[in-house]
Amino acid sequence: MFKELYDKTINLAGHKRSKSFLGFISFIESFIFPIPPDVLIIPMTIARKNEWFRIALIATIGSVLGACLGYFIGYVFFNEIGLKIFEIYGVDNASFLKDKVSSEGGVIAWITLLAIAGFSPVPFKLLTITSGFINFNIFYFVIISLLTRGLRFFLIAFLVGNFGSTMKKIIEKKLLKFSIILSIILIIFAYFIYKFLNNFIN
Repeated sequence: MFKELYDKTINLAGHKRSKSFLGFISFIESFIFPIPPDVLIIPMTIARKNEWFRIALIATIGSVLGACLGYFIGYVFFNEIGLKIFEIYGVDNASFLKDKVSSEGGVIAWITLLAIAGFSPVPFKLLTITSGFINFNIFYFVIISLLTRGLRFFLIAFLVGNFGSTMKKIIEKKLLKFSIILSIILIIFAYFIYKFLNNFIN
């Protein structure tokens, strides 16, 4: 099923309304859709190299808006909708996380998880829904989502737009390894963001 869905998503990259499809897929991928926006970003950027910035921007805005909806689902409709989405991905309910995130260490850990999921192949949608369920700080949530998703999509679009098909092959083959390295950097980055925002607000 996922292979068929993947192929259909790829075909949308050549459609005249591909940017609209990209925005929509970026939106729904943040809370339920299994195929990441990268699948559209890469072929779209190869076809329209001078539009790499706009393509990345559309994906980022769509993804962050979808993340906010995922947060809302977790906050208001976790039992009715959130659990069903979790079941699709074979994940049990996240009730045990509420207590863990109540401490400062838990908040930092959750920011770290968001940073990793926002940039890497880890299912971002599960973190957006759970963030709402555990009442994670919405301000931190939006900032981290914007930074990580934006960094991921802009980096991919920039590299493919400026270095073409060669970079496409490297990204597709090394995306996991590439994501792990940058996720480690983001863990450190997310910690300092948390400390700065915490001091700023207090």
